[in-house]
Amino acid sequence: MTPSQRSKAMSHIKGKDTSIEIILRKALWRRGIRYRKNYKALPGTPDIAITKYKIAVFCDSEFFHGYHWDIKKGKLGNNREYWIRKIERNIARDNQNDLKLIALGWLPVHFWGQDIIKRTSDCVEAIEDLIFEQKVYQEDGPAGCL
Repeated sequence: MTPSQRSKAMSHIKGKDTSIEIILRKALWRRGIRYRKNYKALPGTPDIAITKYKIAVFCDSEFFHGYHWDIKKGKLGNNREYWIRKIERNIARDNQNDLKLIALGWLPVHFWGQDIIKRTSDCVEAIEDLIFEQKVYQEDGPAGCL
């Protein structure tokens, strides 16, 4: 790819309503799980926020969020230093946002795009398990409290 072709391709990458987000949202909706999308009131603007149970779901693309980063970092070709800095900043930002969410009492959950595409039902099941745990926690309260 020429630099101008690459620039044009990169400019078409969306940040909201990506195909992986839509797949997961539709699956959750079919299961009766209601949510807010791109919830700006929380750190990191979760792609899906299940406010009733304080679950923040992020649909992460493999490239931009560093899937198998130690391996992929060595295979980068063009503009290597730029991409290493950018993706490592993304990873650090994701970790910081997770810590902020936890401090606010939210459960951050990340799914890789390939998992959403290939194993959507497993992702939905994981969210349903978290909802069940949150329901139990909300009914019983924190351990040791009377």
